[in-house]
Amino acid sequence: MKFQKLCKGAATGALISLATMSSAYAQVAENNVSSGIRYSTDLGPVNPSTEINLTVHLKLPKKAEFDKAVEALYDPTSPTFHKWMTDADLKTYGPTDAQIAIVRKELEKQGLTILSTDTNGFTIRVRGAASNVAQAFNTQINQYRHNGKVFRANVQNAQLSGEAGQYVSTVAGLESHQAHPLVSRAVDPKTKQFYPSTEVTSSTASALSKNLRGLMTDQCLSAPTAYNFQSGTPATNGVYFGNVYMQGNQLLLISCDYTAASLQDAYGLTAAYQKGLDGTGQTIVLVEAYGDTTIEKDANVFSEIMGLPTLTSSNFKIVYPEGQPADPNAGVLTGWNTEIALDVDWAHAMAPGAKIVVVVTTGQDSEDFQDAIRYVVSHKLGNSVSNSYEIDTDLIAGSLEQKSWDQTLEVATAKGISVNFSTGDSGDEGLGTPVGAAGVPSVSPHATAVGGTSILNQVGSSTGKITTGWGSVGNYLMRGGVVQDPPAGNSFFVAGSGGGESIFFAKPSWQKALPGTGRQTPDVSALADPYTGVPIALSDQFGAVFLQYGYGGTSLASPIFSAFWAIANQKAGKPLGQAAPAIAALPKGDIQDVLPTTPSTVTNPAGVVFDQNGSTYYSAADLFSGALETSTGFTSAIWPFVGGDTWAVIGFGIDTSLTVTPGWDNVTGYGTPNGLTFINAVAAEK
Repeated sequence: MKFQKLCKGAATGALISLATMSSAYAQVAENNVSSGIRYSTDLGPVNPSTEINLTVHLKLPKKAEFDKAVEALYDPTSPTFHKWMTDADLKTYGPTDAQIAIVRKELEKQGLTILSTDTNGFTIRVRGAASNVAQAFNTQINQYRHNGKVFRANVQNAQLSGEAGQYVSTVAGLESHQAHPLVSRAVDPKTKQFYPSTEVTSSTASALSKNLRGLMTDQCLSAPTAYNFQSGTPATNGVYFGNVYMQGNQLLLISCDYTAASLQDAYGLTAAYQKGLDGTGQTIVLVEAYGDTTIEKDANVFSEIMGLPTLTSSNFKIVYPEGQPADPNAGVLTGWNTEIALDVDWAHAMAPGAKIVVVVTTGQDSEDFQDAIRYVVSHKLGNSVSNSYEIDTDLIAGSLEQKSWDQTLEVATAKGISVNFSTGDSGDEGLGTPVGAAGVPSVSPHATAVGGTSILNQVGSSTGKITTGWGSVGNYLMRGGVVQDPPAGNSFFVAGSGGGESIFFAKPSWQKALPGTGRQTPDVSALADPYTGVPIALSDQFGAVFLQYGYGGTSLASPIFSAFWAIANQKAGKPLGQAAPAIAALPKGDIQDVLPTTPSTVTNPAGVVFDQNGSTYYSAADLFSGALETSTGFTSAIWPFVGGDTWAVIGFGIDTSLTVTPGWDNVTGYGTPNGLTFINAVAAEK
């Protein structure tokens, strides 16, 4: 990319050619050694005494028949359309009891402890020392680092010893990446500071709920204003005119955030609630790591401020499939407490009648999360499951990781459960191309991938909201009291929706009309931009609760969409299954298409720089010349920072090499839900 990336964890490696990616795909197809290790730093063998959890996926003797049967469940012309499989149905496609016994015996022979076998006989979960695991699968296990993330992977092709090896399809945990929460929070690029938080007590919560407009606003854009910046000897002037982002907010006392009511209204949900469609009778499942000991208290502070129903034992539950984590502070230390707060607050805000179940893992390896999803599916905890995390890109995650995820999610799909995943917050992950940039596990053909948008309102505007793809880019007009001359060519990427084309999975049948040959993501999108974001309630280490501002990320988009899907299930009166195929089949207008066109209702900033050599005009596009590689339309505004000596311009809808287009695109998918129109459309029997 030509412009600087500021987002934490963004990829910064060299561009990877399509030829290299094709070679990587061939390598994955030949064996189960991850091609990602070739792009990563080898840190050497894992400690042989390290305890590893594995999920061994057994081969299904009738795998081709199973795949066709699952696909038929989503074909409106099929006699089995929406007739979801039971455990008994699934078992007919599974391995024989004898095959299961042979695999179990070999695993135990290799010194591994059997933890469980699922009810369908599809998987066996085991635990053992890394040395025993490596011996059992005839390989060596090393650790690797890629773009700051550490993962482990097998060095040689892995296969379980003995006759049992022929009955194993794939293994989760042998190659393992850690799941990272995708919370993004607005900061001032100059000071690197967040918006100030507001402490909330039992005596102030009610008053605060009446004064939210004094702390945040969803009117993010102000009317066009002229500015004259001056500096230097000889004198240099920059004269600019255009919209202003958060005008008068140089002290950052007010954030650009939505309340629950204003976001409900922005999505057209008020009309749905009036018809009793608020998620009642449905359960939204949130899959999280480590847990948060104060989440119910914090969420109820948020609910009081936002006028939402109180969470009690009747509509809120926390489940620990493996028992509670050993360290009660693990969630705080890893940032998962913030993720959990964001997920609970905004799933509840968008579907206030739905029950919320938080399923907590004891670790953050990808295998931990796969096991949690199996638990959700086998215990039928809910039909809309939100996952606000990513483990790595499609390019880096290998076949063991990818196949184990997809096989886990195919069972959920067969049972009529939609498992929804955030697509990531770093655009194309620095690859410079959408190919190979898709996130794992959102790229699974049996997942619903949720990308991000920005939602902008303009002060005094009667034309309604502006929805763009989430891709925020900045450029300085004046920095540290110095007018930037020239201002062009210095763009910096803040953050943006993930998406792209898989080099591992082929396109599913319901994406046949899309470009490329691989599975394309995302499928759908929702609000993710922290600069048009939301607040959350969160306790600090001393137990005080604060309303914190400026949150977003596709971590926000996933629970928003999962709430929509729960409401759609309520409307249908039955589970609608995996959302992605239904969304792909929607006619134009039944979902809001996010378009690249610059809105005619706003004035994107442009200006003239005067120096000793004369004057130079810079158009709105010129100000983002280093970033506009693929974007054809965007919304931008002048952006004041703390102190008054630094001013920038911020662009919305510019997302690395990912591009918003009419129809499906790799930033927003097929679009974003538009209230009752979307709910009624997906709930209608085809």
